Amino acid sequence: MRIITGIYKGRHFDIPRSFKARPTTDFAKENIFNVLNSYIDFEGINALDLFSGTGSISLELVSRGCEHVVSVEMDRDHHKFITECLKKLDTDVCLPLRGDVFRYIKSCKQQFDFIFADPPYALKELPTIPGLIFEKNLLKDGGILVFEHGKEHDFSNAPHFVEHRSYGSVNFSIFRKEATASL
Repeated sequence: MRIITGIYKGRHFDIPRSFKARPTTDFAKENIFNVLNSYIDFEGINALDLFSGTGSISLELVSRGCEHVVSVEMDRDHHKFITECLKKLDTDVCLPLRGDVFRYIKSCKQQFDFIFADPPYALKELPTIPGLIFEKNLLKDGGILVFEHGKEHDFSNAPHFVEHRSYGSVNFSIFRKEATASL
């Protein structure tokens, strides 16, 4: 796994073979971040990485200058790996949390400029996640959600949907929280 760009560009981390996680491929990650550059400037923002897996996206967000990143992963070994990678980078910008994503979403009182969610493709609750994120108001006005999923799901008619991108078997649906008008 490698960091594509930013202050840690080119850094590699070897993922243990025993991991069950399916990290977003470097090809897909590079392409979706190229698309995202027209939506958001990562410098100085708050970001949330749900179902962090190997931490590939969290590390990319740290490298791209996010002010604060919260990384939520349930698996003990994956969480430990993310923590070790952050120690190697000698950064405290990312807070790796070990816990259930659904519990986190339901109890979170913070809002983020950017959220990346990459649940296991076979997760039965997968289709509910974008709606839950908006229902719990986790995005700031103008905030972006990138939702990674398999090809069997179509979110093009979902509220807040902006566009869909596909890179091989990896699909991304992009959502934006519209700015609310102030009275």
